[in-house]
Amino acid sequence: MKGFREFIMRGNVVDLAVGVVIGGAFGAVVKGLVDSLINPLIALLFGKPDFTAIKFTVGDTLFPVGNLITAAVMFILTAAAIYFFVVLPLNAFQARLKRGEVPPDPTTKKCPECLSEIPIAAHKCAFCTSVVA
Repeated sequence: MKGFREFIMRGNVVDLAVGVVIGGAFGAVVKGLVDSLINPLIALLFGKPDFTAIKFTVGDTLFPVGNLITAAVMFILTAAAIYFFVVLPLNAFQARLKRGEVPPDPTTKKCPECLSEIPIAAHKCAFCTSVVA
């Protein structure tokens, strides 16, 4: 039991559990956004909120391709909602936080002969053996 307790209390297991719970909750928020905002917009443009009525038959076999089209559209719309409502604002916020930071000094330079990355203090290129000033 001691080993199991140590495994559970490790930071990465707890972080993963928190991530899964938050991901599930966030999925519900995105689903609500798609269901309450984006699906009505699709219904406004196309007359129906989904494409499940699209189907065709070959012989006696029914191919309900509308289900696939609806799932693909929902995936694209969900990804777009996450990108525009979460990723872009978060990136803008992080860029605003980093605005005053000075970039770190470079640790490598390019060899003038072969353009390989070499340590900044190197006097000779490890790749082409040319002398670097």
